[in-house]
Amino acid sequence: MTAPFNRPRPDALKILNALAQPLVTVDGHGLVVDANIAAENFFDMGRGTLLRSRLEELLPFGSPVLGLVADTRKNNATVAGYKIDISTQRTGNRGPVDVFIAPLPPAGESVAIMLQERAIAEKIDRQLTHRSAARSVTALGAMLAHEIKNPLSGIRGAAQLLEAGVGDEDRALTRLICDETDRIVKLVDRMQSFADSTPSQWESLNIHAVLDHVKRLAQAGFARHVRLVENYDPSLPPIHGSRDQLIQVFLNLIKNAAEAIGEDGIDGEITITTAYRPGVRLRSGKNAEPVSLPLEICVRDNGPGIPADIAANLFDPFVTTKAQGSGLGLALVAKLVGDHGGIVECESHPRRTTFRVLMPLQSNRPRGTA
Repeated sequence: MTAPFNRPRPDALKILNALAQPLVTVDGHGLVVDANIAAENFFDMGRGTLLRSRLEELLPFGSPVLGLVADTRKNNATVAGYKIDISTQRTGNRGPVDVFIAPLPPAGESVAIMLQERAIAEKIDRQLTHRSAARSVTALGAMLAHEIKNPLSGIRGAAQLLEAGVGDEDRALTRLICDETDRIVKLVDRMQSFADSTPSQWESLNIHAVLDHVKRLAQAGFARHVRLVENYDPSLPPIHGSRDQLIQVFLNLIKNAAEAIGEDGIDGEITITTAYRPGVRLRSGKNAEPVSLPLEICVRDNGPGIPADIAANLFDPFVTTKAQGSGLGLALVAKLVGDHGGIVECESHPRRTTFRVLMPLQSNRPRGTA
């Protein structure tokens, strides 16, 4: 029979379930006797299954957490461990966590274990860097549009004039000039999209309607060779934003996922999920008010994954894994999501790459609006 202190009063249980950090109580025999909702989500287990588990079953073999638990019981004192990897096949690679363990009376019996995911703070720091990089590209895009497109138009016009008076062999060269000029113009147009400050029409949107539209576009073209799976939370409230820009964001993410899988992938699958995840807050400036980012949209693929040497800079301009890529697609995604007050992050492992977009329910107005 479990001791009374392991069964929180209803009001205490509500407080524990309101915590964004996973928290479990483990008795003197190593059995989990209580857990909050965040712990259920973290370990990807229902409450019933979690309460029938032993602590060592939830952790990788030989985890330092077990030693910290032993120290807590031995000294009857709170112990903390930092940057501990507790990834398992069930939880996936969530990155390092900070672990805080406190003894519960009577001494030497149960302990409370709270996990703090370090990745959130580190992701937010990286997002602010991505936004700074996007602003730099904004200025560069405006300059390129003005300084390059006009002379390119003259070069193309001259090539077309030459084409009319040359033979077939030389006509192939003039056609090459035109084709390469068109290719550069397209690249400059993509750069210019960073500098476009024209306010889009913002409105209250059902994010699932946006995702369904993107899914239809993908299935009709670049994602014909993969299976698209959706797992939506139907209770999500609307988001305030630009429909066109959000379509561009998720079309880019799904296109990248499909290209990562490749047309030869016999079991290619892209999963689109939405969920409400309270607890993540972003402060964009020193004196700015923190903004809650509870709306989560994930695009996950079972492709080969992203090389570790570019993963940290994936959203920077001109960083790409594609031989013919410009490296601007994900930089534009980061900019557009940032314009909506959100963040985007990637976790990549072989056969499990996830792009996670966290958005506020009511974003700030876009720049340039009244």
